[in-house]
Amino acid sequence: MDVMIRWVYVTPKKQEVVLTSDLLPVEQALLLAEDFEKTGRVKELTFIDRQHVTWTKKELIKLQKELETEPHDVIAYFDGSFDNETLQSGVGVVIYYKQNNDQYRFRANRQLDELKSNNEAEYAAFWFLVQMLEELGVHHLPVVFRGDSHVVLNQLSGMWPCFEDDYNAWLDRIEAKLAELGIQPVYEPISRKQNKEADQLARQALEGKSIASTMELGKKE
Repeated sequence: MDVMIRWVYVTPKKQEVVLTSDLLPVEQALLLAEDFEKTGRVKELTFIDRQHVTWTKKELIKLQKELETEPHDVIAYFDGSFDNETLQSGVGVVIYYKQNNDQYRFRANRQLDELKSNNEAEYAAFWFLVQMLEELGVHHLPVVFRGDSHVVLNQLSGMWPCFEDDYNAWLDRIEAKLAELGIQPVYEPISRKQNKEADQLARQALEGKSIASTMELGKKE
């Protein structure tokens, strides 16, 4: 999680000056805050995250301790498949994360109806991924999102414009949920070969094979 420090500084002549930092990792921001407090010239010290939510030092320390026992260091993959003959779709997601000094892999898929294209299936897959992150308890931290749908990832990042109303509806829904969860997205388009796990899950969903599993991968280094 990255935050910006807002420091209301009191000068020797009792004038107030508002200073702000660049975005910093929360651990670094808290260390700097302690240095600021040692000056004896802090009237107010707050932290602002990427979603423009303001935190006190006490609240941020509490959040940091909570996150240590919750999923973090999250890398999430997604893929969607669409069958032109049956008009059914399959979505698959794979989530790697660390929790309580262990590493885990979560896999899930789902078969969907009433979608219109492969591109829409990719949006639905990303939405399904965000729902799974919420169920795992992922919140207020960076998440790396990887998929071979460069359209979805580049439109979510703002690199590419979106002119289709149906796709904009998916984008709005996804962005609202990410903001609600306090997730700071990092979008990394990858090749189809690098997305084999999620692709297989999406295809299995089309075949009617439902999967939802969590595997412990061992202790983190």
